[in-house]
Amino acid sequence: MMKKLIISFLSALTIIMLYVPLSTVQAETAFNVEAESAIIVDGNTGKILFEKNSDIKLPPASMTKMMTEYLVLEAIAEGKITWETPTKISDYPYSISADSSSSGIGLTQNKDYTVRELFEAMAIYSDNGTTIALAELIADSESEFVKMMNEKGEEMGLPEFKFVNSTGLANKDLGDNYPEGTAPDDDNLLSARSSALLAYHLLKDYPEVLEFTSKTLGELDNRTLENWNWMLPWGEDDDRSIYGYEGVEGLKTGYTSAAGYCFTGTAKQGDQRIITVVMKTDSEPARFIETKKLMEFGFSQFEQTELFPAGYQLEENSEIPVSKGKEKSVDIATQAPLSTMIRTGEEELYSVEYKIDESKLDEDGNLVAPIEKGEKIGVAMLQYTGDSNLEYIQGNQETQTVDIVTTSAVEKDNWFMLSLKAIGGFFSSIFSSIADFFKGLFS
Repeated sequence: MMKKLIISFLSALTIIMLYVPLSTVQAETAFNVEAESAIIVDGNTGKILFEKNSDIKLPPASMTKMMTEYLVLEAIAEGKITWETPTKISDYPYSISADSSSSGIGLTQNKDYTVRELFEAMAIYSDNGTTIALAELIADSESEFVKMMNEKGEEMGLPEFKFVNSTGLANKDLGDNYPEGTAPDDDNLLSARSSALLAYHLLKDYPEVLEFTSKTLGELDNRTLENWNWMLPWGEDDDRSIYGYEGVEGLKTGYTSAAGYCFTGTAKQGDQRIITVVMKTDSEPARFIETKKLMEFGFSQFEQTELFPAGYQLEENSEIPVSKGKEKSVDIATQAPLSTMIRTGEEELYSVEYKIDESKLDEDGNLVAPIEKGEKIGVAMLQYTGDSNLEYIQGNQETQTVDIVTTSAVEKDNWFMLSLKAIGGFFSSIFSSIADFFKGLFS
């Protein structure tokens, strides 16, 4: 009841802000978001569409749980646990769960919970006790689980991060239970860029997470679990509905006194998916208001576009010569279409550049028969010639690529024809040498 009263009060203060036209968002230079740091990323390619102080490391609060979700889903995918694996609650997560001031749901000891039940409470209600219980299930202790979190962060290439527990609480809130190897005053740290990259990997590798994060309500021990994400479709009669946005499916909210109000969101409209992050906003409604700005900017200023279709050929590089084959050359083309999120109206600012795999060629630059149809011989790279400084969240990916393949097979010539060609080449070489000799006499 208290939560609904707070929402109603805050809604009255902020509803006007939601309906102010976004007329200033006509160009990136005029766009701003009221958060200490923020970022918009194309969920399909990882292209960064907007960023503000996105490299600053800040406490992410419960957005930390995205890494816990990833490791649980990975353990399920690898067969180490299942959704139905029974799990008991030890004293540590039980004590945390009993604390209602930190999203405690009040778990029961001496009872088997399934992984699905615990995961749902973590993903929907952001419960900390269920999160710790899952960490203990996978790694025997939260201390060992934290090591896994940091190792996975390195593997993912997160640029700025530090995990010290599985929940996102500050270690001081864990009492004497803070994980071994961390300090009692430690806190988790993520930048907006790292949070977006973590979300990108989570959605790419385990899209089933959206089955949980898109739910407004869940249930555990006959208690209703309400999602802290007000941008989900709550229904017209719910005060939270004014914060809704088309296509929102998650992903993770967070709040502590040190972190402020933060939110990693994702929405899909048609073929376009956007990932957004806001960190350290001023209030609970503000994190959704600012996220809505980011999503509106991303979807209105950019569109998913197929720039070059599958089978595309560069006019000046549509075939490669072939040696020892029944054909003298073979056509090459892109195996798949090149699609990306582009700023509206910038289609003409993109081109394709081929990069042929030189290990496939002989010393004369020829492919050597036999050649199979669809054989990869290089990559086509998408090139941008506009003014924007385009980057990808993955960091090491400078541009998008698709494979260049042969469009037909070329059989190897039989030994007789190869012999004739060799003899012809031999006499041609002698003739050229003699011609060069006499030419030299009279020059």
